[in-house]
Amino acid sequence: MIRLDQATKFARTKGIKKPIINDASLTLQRGKSIGLLGRNGAGKSTLLRLIAGTIRLDSGRIIREGKVSWPLGFQGSFQGSMTGEQNVRFVARIYGVDTSTLVDYVADFAELGAFFRAPVNTYSSGMKARLAFGLSMGVNFDYYLVDEITAVGDTNFKKKCQAVFNTRLQESDVIMVSHSTGTIREYCDSGIVLENGKLIYYDDVEEAIKAHDNNMKER
Repeated sequence: MIRLDQATKFARTKGIKKPIINDASLTLQRGKSIGLLGRNGAGKSTLLRLIAGTIRLDSGRIIREGKVSWPLGFQGSFQGSMTGEQNVRFVARIYGVDTSTLVDYVADFAELGAFFRAPVNTYSSGMKARLAFGLSMGVNFDYYLVDEITAVGDTNFKKKCQAVFNTRLQESDVIMVSHSTGTIREYCDSGIVLENGKLIYYDDVEEAIKAHDNNMKER
């Protein structure tokens, strides 16, 4: 379960405050995979990071029961001066998983070769994405947060990512941001529409997509 209790977050640009979420209260139960919909700039990625706990609310609280992943596609949490392996060991200790098992899994999955033991700040963006995805799949989460990415790399690597991700979702839920309604339909059975700082939950993902489409037609 993830519960937002009077959650408020503002974006500040050139001295102007814009509400991302404004006094939002909402409970997300286990057993539902949720598509997060909203216009460009509405704050969908920010909301995912709030749920993950990588940034803080201005007021209110978010209560998490169960393990929640960092947003897949978000690589900002890596310590650049540490190696890929050192970053994996650090995450293993935080989440209480066996360090050696996680290191072996990510080293094999990410296919970084010698770079796995090189500082992350020497990685390309694609290499960071491989490390982030492999690390996410190496920890069993109750909720996977996905921001516009479910696979990275070449065709064969994408197939491997897709296969393991689908396996994880047999026992876990997903909260997903995607501009593709086809992708939302594929992975999600319910939806949240973010508009002008308000969150509206729809138990049927088709109703959420319809509401979002109507919002887009208004302006």
